[in-house]
Amino acid sequence: MAGMVCSALLFAACDRSVEGTNEARDLAAEARRIAASSIIVDTHIDVPYRIEAQPDDISVATDSGDFDYPRAVSGGLNAAFMSIYTPAELEAENASREAAEQLIDLVEAFVNAAPDKFAIALSVSDVREHFSRGLISLPLGMENGSPIEGDLANVQHFFDRGIRYITLTHSLSNHISDSSYDDNKQWMGLSEFGAEVVREMNRLGIMVDVSHLSDDAFWQVLDITEAPVIASHSSSRHFTPGFERNMDDDMIRALGENGGVIQINFGSSFLTQAAEEYGTAKWIEGDAFSAEHPELDESEAELRFDKLYEAEHGPFPFATLDDVLDHIDHVVRLVGVDHVGIGSDFDGVGDTLPIGLKDVSTYPNLIEGLLKRGYSEAHIRKILGENLLRVWDTVAAYAAAKN
Repeated sequence: MAGMVCSALLFAACDRSVEGTNEARDLAAEARRIAASSIIVDTHIDVPYRIEAQPDDISVATDSGDFDYPRAVSGGLNAAFMSIYTPAELEAENASREAAEQLIDLVEAFVNAAPDKFAIALSVSDVREHFSRGLISLPLGMENGSPIEGDLANVQHFFDRGIRYITLTHSLSNHISDSSYDDNKQWMGLSEFGAEVVREMNRLGIMVDVSHLSDDAFWQVLDITEAPVIASHSSSRHFTPGFERNMDDDMIRALGENGGVIQINFGSSFLTQAAEEYGTAKWIEGDAFSAEHPELDESEAELRFDKLYEAEHGPFPFATLDDVLDHIDHVVRLVGVDHVGIGSDFDGVGDTLPIGLKDVSTYPNLIEGLLKRGYSEAHIRKILGENLLRVWDTVAAYAAAKN
């Protein structure tokens, strides 16, 4: 039930009603305190791709995007996984690795330009040290395994460049794995090379990210991996039936048994059926509109189509903060509080973010919502980052024991 989840089984610290607690406490102030004193880890922020397309200085306040240093400090964000994203179509052009290298260079440039604000994190101990020094960690996650380009040595190469998770595929099936978004299931899960990639990631200490994978590929990863895996930016399919990009209950249970964690995506289409259906229908009609109007450039076509679509179908049905909380509650009911975290997809889902969670300054809103629903401070700290840090440490420890 949306609202309060005050169960002795889930929340040992919840020994009185939330309403009574709220009367005695300023929950907004408490949320800000927890945000400032906790390590907040967000496993998916698409800043590099945004800045490559439109250069900006994220060390100061920016007029665009969802992330910059002042807003991150305001929200209490401590470890922002920079998404090293390569579009799916680059694989056919043999251009994926080059694109990934450029984005890693860009993140290194962020740090070199503002070493008093940012630092690249290669380990959990780096994140904790940066937190103690007042720096924002920028660990690296590779979204789409295409830059591996069929050469297992490239897994080592990207580990050496700082990559600490790899999303095996993206919007199209690639040489590693089938995609949840692609009807072409060429491998019926993972390719033989993809299975080797999972084993090599285990060996090196790179987290395997199952977001974007087809269902068959997900189950094959769990059969192969000897270390916990993550879903870096996925939500629960319980709320979006038929949307394969999210994880169903059986998958979430299996992820929990594996010791992994699902990082909840904030995009409205990941959160509610209404937003997912609206977005999918708009995307299909938008492609048709562009094809019918080749005289328009991409931005002009998008602007004109948006106005026409909204006039006919009404405004986009934004999800809310409560919808995000519902997803967290659902995962907790299924597998416990140790297997859920934050993978917002800030700068990656366009103008579809939920009401109350529009940029990196708004994590205290999420914390306040968790407090209202009866979560203890210890459990909130797990959701904010400690769960992900535990998995990262476990994956690194497995690799150290093997090497």
